[in-house]
Amino acid sequence: MSKPVVAIVYHSGYGHTKVVAESVLAGIKEVDAVEGVLVSVDEVDDKWDVLDGAAAIIFGAPIYMGNVSAAFQTFAEKSSKRWFEMKWKDKLAAGFVNSGAQNGDKHQGIHAMFGLSQQHGMVWVGLGLHPGNNNSKGSPEDLNRLGGFAGAYAQSNIDEGPDMVPPATDRRTAAHLGRRVAEATVRWTRGA
Repeated sequence: MSKPVVAIVYHSGYGHTKVVAESVLAGIKEVDAVEGVLVSVDEVDDKWDVLDGAAAIIFGAPIYMGNVSAAFQTFAEKSSKRWFEMKWKDKLAAGFVNSGAQNGDKHQGIHAMFGLSQQHGMVWVGLGLHPGNNNSKGSPEDLNRLGGFAGAYAQSNIDEGPDMVPPATDRRTAAHLGRRVAEATVRWTRGA
């Protein structure tokens, strides 16, 4: 029997969100019982079968002007053919976002991804972490330093390239999300 697939479908305009997607994939790879696959929205027309066959789909996008990028929204609209046939019903779903600002309306982007997942009849998996860096003993190095609950948040300074940002703590938070979804996928597909 083949391993269940956890697919990451993402858009990255400048490379920063790709770094987050790769971090999510690294977390997935920590769970031997699943296979992780990256799918850029730029190549999705050749990869619908990967998403259709996946047990879980993790959505990822940069936040531009207060919401997911236009390229990610185009992917979401293209997925309507899957919606019509309910091809993604009962798959697990999760999401991550990246923006230049600490806040950057990240929750709006996660909410858009959540809404997409619910249109498809998917089951959403949140981050499952307390917020970091929220008390006098906290640090910007804390896991979940940006305090997301519904998904993983990352922040990339707009004057630095993807070789520098997002910072290591946001990458670790993204890896946590990947591992959490992978572990949930094992339980979901085994019925335990």
